[in-house]
Amino acid sequence: MEIEPVTPTTPRPVRRPALVQGWHELTFLHWPVEPERVAGLLPAGTRPDTLDGVTYVGLVPFLMRGVGLGPGPGLPYLGTFCETNVRLYSVDERGRRGVVFRSLDASRLLPVLVGRFGVRLPYVWSAVRLRRANGVLTYTCRRGAAGRGPTSRVVVRPGAPMTRPSPLELFLTARWGMHVPWHGRTVHIPNEHAPWPLHRAELLGLDDDLVTAAGLPRMTEPPVSVLYSPEVSVRFGRPDTVGSRTTDHRMIRN
Repeated sequence: MEIEPVTPTTPRPVRRPALVQGWHELTFLHWPVEPERVAGLLPAGTRPDTLDGVTYVGLVPFLMRGVGLGPGPGLPYLGTFCETNVRLYSVDERGRRGVVFRSLDASRLLPVLVGRFGVRLPYVWSAVRLRRANGVLTYTCRRGAAGRGPTSRVVVRPGAPMTRPSPLELFLTARWGMHVPWHGRTVHIPNEHAPWPLHRAELLGLDDDLVTAAGLPRMTEPPVSVLYSPEVSVRFGRPDTVGSRTTDHRMIRN
């Protein structure tokens, strides 16, 4: 199997979007992990994607804006909410790289229900907040409507923009699809957006339970990569069954 290269733009352009989103004020925290420790958490037909023999766990808090069906426009109120996700990195039987979400905590109930029951993503309705003060971003998350579940607090100071991301920074951010279990199958849902405008960032505080709640090992060391991005506009395409070249039109229609 030939694995597609890591590229700053998608190798599979989305010509007829099924979904649009805006990702704003993103922070990427990443830790290395041995592939065998997370392989059992990935959907059938995929395996951990690695760089120099190592795969990664990501904790990504951000502000979602303008979620909408088809080419848009997105919804200004219902489509805007804070989210924090825990993710792994995957490659399928056709060499397509992707992301596997272990959890997605979001502060708006309707998108949580659509994501969980419409696309089978592990969304959870939680109290998620983003505060910016004096150039510092503070992301907080308390899971569940009653707020009694796992919590997360990330505090970062965005720094200077990057002119040339390293191979690791590209590997962690230039992901042009996600792998999702769907009624006993696995599908790949492609996405596209402009190259990430990445900034270095300083981690000022971290107190997180979401990673271990997602079934992953506790990360005892500081993250090896801390990045920030102000925003990208994203288009998602139709899902494609892993192991088949036939698109499943029943899931997401144009």
